[in-house]
Amino acid sequence: MKLVVTSWNVNSVRMRLDHVVRFLTETQPDVLCLQETKCPDEHFPLSALRALGYPYIALSGQKGYHGVAVISRLPFSAINAMSFCDKNDCRHIAVTLGAEAKAGAGITIHNFYVPAGGDIPDPDVNPRFAHKLAFLDELMQWQERTRPTATPSILVGDLNVAPYETDVWSHKAMLNVISHTPVETTRLENFRLASGYVDAIRHRVPEPEKVFTWWSYRSPDWVTADKGRRLDHVWLAPDLATTLTDTAITRETRGWERPSDHVPVSVTLDL
Repeated sequence: MKLVVTSWNVNSVRMRLDHVVRFLTETQPDVLCLQETKCPDEHFPLSALRALGYPYIALSGQKGYHGVAVISRLPFSAINAMSFCDKNDCRHIAVTLGAEAKAGAGITIHNFYVPAGGDIPDPDVNPRFAHKLAFLDELMQWQERTRPTATPSILVGDLNVAPYETDVWSHKAMLNVISHTPVETTRLENFRLASGYVDAIRHRVPEPEKVFTWWSYRSPDWVTADKGRRLDHVWLAPDLATTLTDTAITRETRGWERPSDHVPVSVTLDL
């Protein structure tokens, strides 16, 4: 059985519903995990997505900010949403695939939207950066409590950190820019290593090849400049990593009309 899971920061699901519909129609993943949906649960476009053959949808959303969702062809046996840093700001949702998912049954998919952190990389003067670092610290505490890779699991999302030198267009230029500062990259990589998750993209496309999933709106010609960052990730528990057969970064969506600044990241597992 092949299982295709995609992660995409869509930057408003209602504003870009036509993009989501187009991507699902053209690519047909089994599970699509969205971040930054910016949509209260009661206004989520359920009917449009269910009409495409995705009847199972798990939501954690709010008006105007943040929000995560999982859209699936396969049923869920459990849905869970966690809060971090004493904030109910809709940055996590997890689903466990049910028995009808056959070989995929029992796999838990964690969908995260890590805080961006603002512009000043100093937690003493920038509360948003302090929040981001605290969130990353709580991720480490979460894995110490629950050991999420002890059972089959996939962690996806806009983690808002480009951890490696070739995950940004210029390591030297980005060292003091939030998303690539050492204090962030060290925290995220320590969490990944401690948990045992395998970085699926880098497993298939190792350094020194540059890999990006985000390009700023501020660039008038993002294609030519290509000043990207790899902020979006799919990680696999070790047992699932052995089933990885393919990865894809759907860069062309960044060129669609009124696009998200992030593009979809997908993995294919042969279970």
